[in-house]
Parts: sequence; C-alpha cells; structure tokens
Amino acid sequence: MCPSRGILEHVTSRWGVLILAALLDRTHRFSALRRTVGGVSEKMLAQTLQALERDGFVLRDAKPVIPPHVEYSLTPLGREAAEQVWGLARWTEQRTGTVLDARRTYDAARGARV
Repeated sequence: MCPSRGILEHVTSRWGVLILAALLDRTHRFSALRRTVGGVSEKMLAQTLQALERDGFVLRDAKPVIPPHVEYSLTPLGREAAEQVWGLARWTEQRTGTVLDARRTYDAARGARV
C-alpha cells in the first residue's frame, strides 16, 4: 500500500474533513470541537485527532494546569490540507442536485432493463 493512501484516508475521512474544516476557523478545545463537528463520538474524535496530529496536520497544545486544558489547531501543513478538502466539500454541496439527478437517471435506466 502506498503511504500516500493512508494520508489521504486520514484527510478525507468523514471525521477528518469535518475536523479540519472546524479548525480552519479557529483553535478549539476537545469538547468545543466535538460540539462543532456534531455526531462524532468522543472515541472517534480522539482517534481522528491523534491520526491528524501524527501526520503533522494538527497541533495539540496541552497546558500544564489543573484541570487539564488542551487546545487543537492546524499546523501550516494542516491549514493547506484543510483548505483543499474544504474546497472539495463546498463543491460537493454545490453539485449535490446534479449528482442526485444523475443517480435518478441511472436508476431509471437500470430499472427499465430489469
């Protein structure tokens, strides 16, 4: 397996895209990021953040205070990746109607053959 595929999987996964997009706006604490992303479990958020941090896209800043205070932000590489996937996400939203029309046409043609 090519190493770039693993990176692509992290960046373009369901949660990866949404986390990168949320961090484009600003730095987030874990709980705020979980609320912003919506629908992500605590476990999946932690796993995705860890993968993105390992790949050099996310910076985890743990403050030495009690209670613990951890913030997540994008690295320059992460910002670059986030802008790319966010562009694709916006394009997808804009073209959803066209894709749904294509699916209906395809399904109708397939149904006629059965």
